[in-house]
Amino acid sequence: MSRVGVVGAGLGGLAAACTLAARGHRVTLFEKNDWLGGKAAVLNSHGFRFDMGPTILTVPRVLERIFAEAGRTMSDYLDLRRLDPQWRCFFESGAKGGLPENSVMDLIEDVPAMTASIARFDPASAKGYADFIAFSEQLHTISEKFFFWRSVESVLDTMDFKKNLELSTLREVMGLKMGTTVAGQIRRRVPDRRVQQMLDHFVQYVGSSPYGSPAVLCSIAHMQTEEGIWYPIGGTQAVPVALAALATDLGVDIRTGCGVRRVATEGGRAAGLETETGETLRFDRVVSNMDSVRTYNELVGGVPAATFNKRWQREPACSGVVLYLGLDRAYDHLLHHDFVFSRDPEEEFDWIYSKGEPAPDPSAYIAAPSRTEPGVAPPGGEALYVLVHTPYLRPHHDWSKMFPAYRQVILDKLKRTAGMGDIEERIVFEHHLTPQDIHDRYSVLNGAIYGLASHGRFFGAFKPGNRSRDLPGLYLAGGAAHPGPGMPMVLMSGWIAADSLDQDARANAPADPVHA
Repeated sequence: MSRVGVVGAGLGGLAAACTLAARGHRVTLFEKNDWLGGKAAVLNSHGFRFDMGPTILTVPRVLERIFAEAGRTMSDYLDLRRLDPQWRCFFESGAKGGLPENSVMDLIEDVPAMTASIARFDPASAKGYADFIAFSEQLHTISEKFFFWRSVESVLDTMDFKKNLELSTLREVMGLKMGTTVAGQIRRRVPDRRVQQMLDHFVQYVGSSPYGSPAVLCSIAHMQTEEGIWYPIGGTQAVPVALAALATDLGVDIRTGCGVRRVATEGGRAAGLETETGETLRFDRVVSNMDSVRTYNELVGGVPAATFNKRWQREPACSGVVLYLGLDRAYDHLLHHDFVFSRDPEEEFDWIYSKGEPAPDPSAYIAAPSRTEPGVAPPGGEALYVLVHTPYLRPHHDWSKMFPAYRQVILDKLKRTAGMGDIEERIVFEHHLTPQDIHDRYSVLNGAIYGLASHGRFFGAFKPGNRSRDLPGLYLAGGAAHPGPGMPMVLMSGWIAADSLDQDARANAPADPVHA
């Protein structure tokens, strides 16, 4: 089998390395940082432990498939706990739509139970919710058939038109509701603004606006209601720790503190990697878990970068401000996952995605993991993770000056809407990341947490394919490659990159892209 170099030990890179090693390839994994997992890092301080990046794990069968590649059982490496209710939602009085007082709604996994719960808010929206989940299931089924588990960059890659131009296939394609948006599909079914806002936020897993994202992303809702939300004991970092253990068992050569400066080429294809220390190592093929745009611009360059950039001119997804707050007293009314919603979602998304400035009244996501794992904080305390989405970095953004005032905006929002009026009195430890910190810490584009934005009514869900069309022998993994951001999709991207590479190697092909 071939010698493979993998750039970056984020979740996508680890998934690719494990899959390739399980299939017999000789894999060397390079990571510039001294930890594995990319954004799935951990912060330990003053007796508190925080997940620093992703905190919501869905679709665990993706992870199961990676372990199964090596004949292993995921549960031997990870202890996952199913969370239900999945979220608690906080809504502010005076919000657009005329809420007379603050209100709370829990997202329950069971669809009939959730439908009954919504009926207490608004009977019409209860039926609309059930209709929306049925629609989401339809889209999820189509996505599994045509979109997932293969390298896809455009609609031409999703099917063999010579074989699939059948009435049933055309009916499924029409069922994607191309030309419509997530927000449009929700609002045509659900009149209650609170339920609308709750459903809108499934698309926040991909860091995009529901008003600009294609309807196919409504499928995320069914993925979550069908397969649940899970928490790995040990926090999200337990996932890369488990994958690293699997990789080690399979003989992957893991090199931390070893950044990559350049993808070496020979004869018009990827042929090795040059490290930041100047060492050049030859490989038959290369997988990059670095942001796809930065991979081409910073590691590849030349004609491949030019052709890639001509084809991919999409904006980055959003960034964010993250507060890591160690509290001396927990808030008992919080669940493990909580959303504190803005008064006006149209205004909020307009600020972030159109104006390119932080929203004056943002939505906030809170993770309070001591509900599930008490050891993340001292007895009686809480390790709160608070994330507010912001625009990706613009040239005039100076977060060293912007942060203090926006921190107060966030805390005031929690006080006003989530019943956390004395939060500043409870803080005994605090750390934060701004969009600039995220840009500097991780190899992402302009501080974007979720890669490229999924905006575009027709083709917004498409991302750069995992088998490079611009440089044979190069494969892409991570949130800025197909199928996109979010923990399960990033893990799937690593599997797809590995599977594509393996197919090419077994065919003894030069790894040239194959188009439908």
